Amino acid sequence: MIGSIRKFFSEVGLELRKTTWPWDAKERGFKKFKELTDSTLVVVVGLIILGAYVAAWDFIMIGVMKLFTLGIGK
Repeated sequence: MIGSIRKFFSEVGLELRKTTWPWDAKERGFKKFKELTDSTLVVVVGLIILGAYVAAWDFIMIGVMKLFTLGIGK
């Protein structure tokens, strides 16, 4: 059991060494995290656009359901 746990953590360490991190270790200050902040900005803008799209369709569907339930002329 201890051997399998040790093997797991050694494999995790090997995989972490293969990864690329979203910051440049050679840079100083805010420039160090440029890729990270750019990626975060893309995600936030995408979420805002998706939220607006869903909200627009929600308001449209509310109007359609009101027409069906209350009738057009009432």
